[in-house]
Amino acid sequence: MQLQDILFSQGFGTRRICCGLVQQGLVSVGEDKVVCTDPTMAFEEAGLAFHVQGERWHYHALAYLILHKPAGFECSQKPSTYPSVYTLLPGPLRQRGGGAAAGVQAVGRLDQDTTGLLLLSDDGKFIHRMTSPRHHVPKVYEAQVKHPLDQRQVSRLLEGVVLDDDPKPVRAEACEAVSDLHLRMTLTEGKYHQVKRMVAAVGNRVESLHRSAMGSLVLTPQLGPGQWRWLTTDEVRALTQKVPGASSA
Repeated sequence: MQLQDILFSQGFGTRRICCGLVQQGLVSVGEDKVVCTDPTMAFEEAGLAFHVQGERWHYHALAYLILHKPAGFECSQKPSTYPSVYTLLPGPLRQRGGGAAAGVQAVGRLDQDTTGLLLLSDDGKFIHRMTSPRHHVPKVYEAQVKHPLDQRQVSRLLEGVVLDDDPKPVRAEACEAVSDLHLRMTLTEGKYHQVKRMVAAVGNRVESLHRSAMGSLVLTPQLGPGQWRWLTTDEVRALTQKVPGASSA
């Protein structure tokens, strides 16, 4: 692939801008940082390392990211009140591929006041697999609640509660009272404000909410609020493995 096309695919601007970056000597290729000023020079893109204006990048045919979402950000390209979570990412990740659907997209959403694990990708099949209820991808939430928990509340969440927009009961895949005010709940679907509404249905209230895991991926302390990183190949493979009982569709 030509170097200008590599830069375009990775989100460094229009093809004209990418061509200009190369011609101005702002792009170096390989671990030894050899400056290339010919935008049409071809490179094997798989595994390619390059620097743009001194910043190191690796070529990724598709993007798979994990972000530790802080409170006070909306999972929207056009936020209404709070800043967009996408502003926490560097420009190239927001422009990958160009066009109206440029950049990575959040894999599901977290409310502005909810913190924790957020996946982002530009792979439509991956996004569908991770968000479709038929694939039963477990999501683990840590909820701090207002009133002390009791076994009756936990049991009801496991058995199923009825929400006001659906007569069919929804239940937690797993649920435990970690402490008097700390509830850990695992869900395999993603209804609007589901954790908060389920907890309200058993007579309690969520004061703060944090997503600690999704599928096989656990948010570790090494990734601080507002920080992101690329997923490894093994992590992506583990996330997309078929869950027992899930639909093959």
